[in-house]
Amino acid sequence: MPRVSFFHGIAIYMYWNERDHPVPHFHAVQAGRRASVSIDGVVLAGEIDARALRRVTKWAGLHRDELLANWELARDRKPIRPITPL
Repeated sequence: MPRVSFFHGIAIYMYWNERDHPVPHFHAVQAGRRASVSIDGVVLAGEIDARALRRVTKWAGLHRDELLANWELARDRKPIRPITPL
């Protein structure tokens, strides 16, 4: 799973081919906890620290267009691009 960004101890990964939640999303990993988060900032599965989640949703809001572009690249099985950290 390609890492898209890393900030404040939070790693952001993205891949698209999942049956559990096929909506555009990414994975946030922080201190051993994981959450699948829609590009709109909704937690689809798992959980991370509340403070980390606020940072993740802020970051996602700032980079929504880039996340959607990466989602489309992933769907086309092309390399995704890194996104600037928060």
